[in-house]
Amino acid sequence: MNFTTLDLIIFVGYCILILMMGYLVSREKKGHIKDSNDYFLASKALPWWAVGASLIASNISAEQFIGMSGSGFALGLAISTYEWMAAATLIIVAIFFLPVYLKEGISTMPQFLLKRYDSRVRTVMAVFWLLVYVFVNLTSVLYLGALSLETILGVPLTYGIAGLALFAMLYSIYGGLKAVAWTDVVQVFFLVLGGLATTYLALSIVGSGDVIAGFTSLLKEAPSHFNMIINQGEMMIPDGDGGQRDAYLDLPGISVLIGGMWVINLNYWGFNQYITQRALAAKSLNEAQKGMVFAGFLKLVMPLIVVIPGIAAFVIVNQGVDTSFISSMTDPETGIIKSDRAYPTLLQLLPSGLKGLAFAALTAAIVSSLASMANSTSTIFTLDIYKTFFDQNASENKQVRVGRLTAIIAFIIAAIVAPALSELDQAFQYIQEYTGFVSPGVFAIFIFGFFWKKTTSNAALTAAALTIPLSTAFKFLTPDLPFIDRMGVVFLILSALIIVISLLDGKGKDHPKGIEITKDLFVTSTKFKIGAILISGIIAALYIVFW
Repeated sequence: MNFTTLDLIIFVGYCILILMMGYLVSREKKGHIKDSNDYFLASKALPWWAVGASLIASNISAEQFIGMSGSGFALGLAISTYEWMAAATLIIVAIFFLPVYLKEGISTMPQFLLKRYDSRVRTVMAVFWLLVYVFVNLTSVLYLGALSLETILGVPLTYGIAGLALFAMLYSIYGGLKAVAWTDVVQVFFLVLGGLATTYLALSIVGSGDVIAGFTSLLKEAPSHFNMIINQGEMMIPDGDGGQRDAYLDLPGISVLIGGMWVINLNYWGFNQYITQRALAAKSLNEAQKGMVFAGFLKLVMPLIVVIPGIAAFVIVNQGVDTSFISSMTDPETGIIKSDRAYPTLLQLLPSGLKGLAFAALTAAIVSSLASMANSTSTIFTLDIYKTFFDQNASENKQVRVGRLTAIIAFIIAAIVAPALSELDQAFQYIQEYTGFVSPGVFAIFIFGFFWKKTTSNAALTAAALTIPLSTAFKFLTPDLPFIDRMGVVFLILSALIIVISLLDGKGKDHPKGIEITKDLFVTSTKFKIGAILISGIIAALYIVFW
């Protein structure tokens, strides 16, 4: 990828802007010492638009730009179900979960578990989250980001991993969530604008300069890539080793609407520290809810930015005319076309100026997510592990220092592990599957903790302890069961266990820490209601059109 002077100016300008903004918003007024509330919750002062922008910037990363485009190349528009169902999930979280969190006055997800259950449940889940954030989330984002640098600029994978980690650390570790959230507002601007530029180019290539003709051509030449519901045996996709496998294993038909996909989405948007932390840092419940609706509208647009380019790349490869494009899509070592190379390959074709903007967008998506994940890792470790087991009387200043050190260590570990992911064809599916080992247990523990007063601590601890063993057992004993269905089955088993153990343990009585739920807790503003109805209507229309 040949960067012109204009590309370089745009990209370097973006980098300087983010670093300067991160530093400026992190500065404290004279005489004010940064405390844990400032560092971990941005002083609880975020307006709705900052909450929404930060939610999307934290969520959209290399796993979407690179990974979801790769899945778009292999699976088609059906992978958009993660985005469109997420928009619906954000509404549910805003109405039913956020009010409970704010009522309980918590800063982290493990803190909620301590208030609702006991220290055992809190500690087990805190450790689970730390492991998932470092070894799945941080690791995969670093790998996919470095893969894009390697494909686009020829930067060796290890140098790319180190460079991205360092950039994310430079602006986020000093300022904490405040630096991350406010820079996310700028990151989203680059992310959307640069992403749309790449989509425009991809459709122009397919349509010989005409974007509308390009989209029409996609519908004509890849009709199977525009089915939202994939039936068993309907579509075969690359397995990453030169063979093929059934796409149904990744997106099992109607299950994506009424099955395990809800476990994925509700767990991610409702009980995930680096997502909920943004809402907990809002000025008020109303601002947090409006921010989530704003994020919901942005989620509806994301497939246009991250999936359509992948489908366009599929059509270009299938046409077989552009040999240089096919060559760039091919792994130099194995000679196999890799789905995850679709987006980086398209970036190489952008004209001067747009190339720098699109590369800035990709970098923005990567480093904003890295910063968010590292900040939440440090938040959970500091507040739920360090303060509990090592120094209960740690000063505010010491908590901030421990948080910064934790983020640095998390980056180092993830950077060491990241190169091991180079064997994957669709890293996005890897992320979904392996976070899905923990998701059923987390979802069961929280949903019963919220809405069933009889749920006991022993029942929650059992679900926490069994979620990974049960998921592992199903993976190896039923290899033909799609992982989304597996998550649904494991959730149902854990739910049954929670009910039985709670009834036996509590002898039918309400748990003393059960949450008092009243109707007035779920009252929302008129603006929120209008936004929620619009989002629901758009989702229904999209599924009707592309069923």
